[in-house]
Amino acid sequence: MSTQLYHHSALFSEQGIRRIGVILVDGYALISLAATVEPLRAANILSKTKLYDFTFITAEGGRAQSSIGIAFDAIEMRSAPVDFDLVFLVAGGNPILYENVELGHYLKRLTRQNVPLGGISGAPAILARYGLMRHRRFTIHWEHFDSLKEMSQDFNLEKSLYVIDRDRYTSAGGTGTLDLLINIISKNHGRVLAQQVSDWFMHTETRLSEAPQKAGLEQKYNIHHPAALAAVELMHNNLADRLTLEEIAGRAHISARQLNRVFVEMLDMSVMEFYRHISLDRAAQLLKQTVLPISEVALATGFSNASHFTRIFQARFATTPKAMRVAARAVAFDKERP
Repeated sequence: MSTQLYHHSALFSEQGIRRIGVILVDGYALISLAATVEPLRAANILSKTKLYDFTFITAEGGRAQSSIGIAFDAIEMRSAPVDFDLVFLVAGGNPILYENVELGHYLKRLTRQNVPLGGISGAPAILARYGLMRHRRFTIHWEHFDSLKEMSQDFNLEKSLYVIDRDRYTSAGGTGTLDLLINIISKNHGRVLAQQVSDWFMHTETRLSEAPQKAGLEQKYNIHHPAALAAVELMHNNLADRLTLEEIAGRAHISARQLNRVFVEMLDMSVMEFYRHISLDRAAQLLKQTVLPISEVALATGFSNASHFTRIFQARFATTPKAMRVAARAVAFDKERP
């Protein structure tokens, strides 16, 4: 990053009120918004001075509605200023498919003014698709991680709670955003105030950025057998290029027969049945969240051709891949963003 950028950004200055812009995309999660702005409000209260001032912005202005129907007054993007010290984009829903010309124009206006940008929850996908995360490390909510990675191997994605890379601040959402904001407050005003803010929310131990976003495979599947856990991890990491039962068992250091017996006892299905289930779950996610052709979705999840994939998919979900995609688009249309 250039010296000019650091000098521009009040995030690194020693005085003055930091002006924070918060762009809201309809359908954003309320907890992600609260975790973004409430620590700043708490810093103002605890310091007994106005350290941060924030402005809500939407494409059309007016009321910006969250995923549970609570709305906030916001100014229209077209007339919004660009002299912020940091602008956060907060988005939920299906950000990988989200399109808004006005938002793209505004984000690029901000970057021309060297305004640092932040993305919360699903918003990093929007920043990435507009080319604003180029040569930057970033994170995103785990629900969107694989689908976004499938779009471009050039995206420098990390499975972290939050990532700060020079002038980009991204969070996977939820309480991970609180950890990010406490880190920012610490950079601006020192660890003492940051800890006071953390304590204010009874968040007594701020997590490191690289902390995991969700429970591990052991908790997710309630599996405690070490070889079975190793097998599940191998399957998750090899969806496109399927492994055989013998390959999985060999790498997990167990016989194929014994591994199958463990899976039936713990999960009530064989190893390869489980493998097919997680492949189909992944395929369903790609169909809903991306515009990849069905043939590419099939290949990305280990199926040799689209017709075979469609038969197996329909047997599992009682609908075709095409029908699931159409239904997902209909839901997205009903919840069209501003």
